[in-house]
Amino acid sequence: MARAKPPLFLARAPYRRRRLRDAARLLPILGLFLLLLPLLWTHGDRTSLSAGDVIYFFLVWVAMIGVAAGFAPGLSHGEGTEEEED
Repeated sequence: MARAKPPLFLARAPYRRRRLRDAARLLPILGLFLLLLPLLWTHGDRTSLSAGDVIYFFLVWVAMIGVAAGFAPGLSHGEGTEEEED
C-alpha cells in the first residue's frame, strides 16, 4: 500500500517555536541597526555624543534586554523534540 502523506501544515507549538527562534536570530541585527541609527540622522561633522544620544543608546540597550528576556521562556521549552525534525 501507499505510504500515508504527512500533513501539509505544521503543528501549532513547533511552528511557534521555530518562528520564535527566527525572531531571536534577527534580534542582534535589529539591535545593531537601532544602535547605529543615530549616525544616520547626525547633521554636520559631529565628534561627540549628546545627552540625547546617550539616553537613546541606553533605552535601546534596555529594550533589547527586555525583548531577549521575553523570548527566553519560549526558547527554553521543547528543545530537541521529535516534532521539530526536518
